[in-house]
Amino acid sequence: MITLTIDAGEGAHVRHPAGDDIGLPVVSRNADHHPAVEVSGLVKRYGSTTAVDAVDLRLPRGRVLALLGPNGAGKTTTVEVCEGFLRPDAGRVRVLGLDPVADVERLRPRVGVMPQGGGAYPGVRADEMLRLVAACAAHPLDPDWLLATLGLDAVRRTPFKRLSGGQQQRLSLACALVGRPELVFLDEPTAGMDPQARRLVWEVVAALRADGVSVLLTTHLMDEAETLADHVVIIDRGRVVAEGSPEALTSETADRQLRFRARPGLDLHLLLTALPEGCHAIETTPGSYLVTGTIDPQVVSTVTSWCAQHGVLASELQVARRSLEDVFLELTGRELRP
Repeated sequence: MITLTIDAGEGAHVRHPAGDDIGLPVVSRNADHHPAVEVSGLVKRYGSTTAVDAVDLRLPRGRVLALLGPNGAGKTTTVEVCEGFLRPDAGRVRVLGLDPVADVERLRPRVGVMPQGGGAYPGVRADEMLRLVAACAAHPLDPDWLLATLGLDAVRRTPFKRLSGGQQQRLSLACALVGRPELVFLDEPTAGMDPQARRLVWEVVAALRADGVSVLLTTHLMDEAETLADHVVIIDRGRVVAEGSPEALTSETADRQLRFRARPGLDLHLLLTALPEGCHAIETTPGSYLVTGTIDPQVVSTVTSWCAQHGVLASELQVARRSLEDVFLELTGRELRP
């Protein structure tokens, strides 16, 4: 369990995972009611290419929003406009109630940015990098505590170029958090991480939300978005194609799915003739089968009876709602993107 007292008020203490309280001055937050991020009709073009086409999104304070989409969908461009790195060609963008370009000096101390590439000088040591960033903040978190919290204490004196990809990502996250931000932008925060490190980052994001910090993240991991996000926005070819809570997106229809495993290459045309009208069956990967439609006890019985009649041993049979990955693929297609 990680506790990050990022926004606790004057005189509060930051609790170390081991239980020690570290007394730190804490920046008082502005008691405004503006959303953390509010985007309306955002358009961004690169020459004749429209990368972002009339995108709307809203991130309330203290919530987590996941921005999803295939490669080239416009996610990074949207985030970079919100971060103030790019000027929009049209539309209105407000971050903590301010214009991210015109008010960049006022916003910078209140926002943390974790780019996917890391952005550190290759020869700088991990602790040097974090202390450099901390020195730019008015009331930074204790760098030693943050290194320990993110599992980087053992590599604090290791040059950035010698860190693993996952360690570089965690150091980038530490740099985004050390200034006690009100809003954090996380671009593929767990890219290159092993399962243990990924779970650690998930705990950090949950702790940020519990402390009232707003988080806008991009990810290609659908389970990550389902676990962390209060709200999901899916964009494709620069446009929003769906949005809502993970629960709402995966239960927009009453239909459920029946999944099972069996030998590859079953003749599904024979199975379809036995299923009720409106049901469909596909082999998603070799040996993995998906039946969609109104899945009721009759359909389950039909599938198991059909398998028995044709000498098919079905295993891992389960009935469930669509996953967020299913919704994502339905909306954006299954073909590979460059």
